[in-house]
Amino acid sequence: MDTTQWFVSSAGLALIVGIATFFFTSSKGAAMSATTSHGIQEQRIVVKGGYSPSKIIVHTGEPVRLVFERHETSPCSEELLIPAFGIKRDLPPHAKTTVEFTPTKPGTYEFTCGMNMLRGSITVEDQKK
Repeated sequence: MDTTQWFVSSAGLALIVGIATFFFTSSKGAAMSATTSHGIQEQRIVVKGGYSPSKIIVHTGEPVRLVFERHETSPCSEELLIPAFGIKRDLPPHAKTTVEFTPTKPGTYEFTCGMNMLRGSITVEDQKK
């Protein structure tokens, strides 16, 4: 293998690792606590190459409203799945889509795109007494 082949092979491997790291890790930023207004926990999530914020914190027993704002046309982000809460929604491009549910038990629950490449999580904590 000559120098050019070695360089191209190394660059290709680095690119594969970079892409896999980007798509298969969900550590994009700090967790955001949903704001509560009129008894509903609400969080706006921008969908553009990922979810921002990708980590949401909510509390048990209070309704949750997540407003997904899709700012792109990538086929990967056109579907939203939150399996733990039975949610499957289409996200139209350049539009807002609201999903609502009421968590009843603590835990961390994943949300993804239909291709399972974009990922986020909802951490449900017990109500503070």
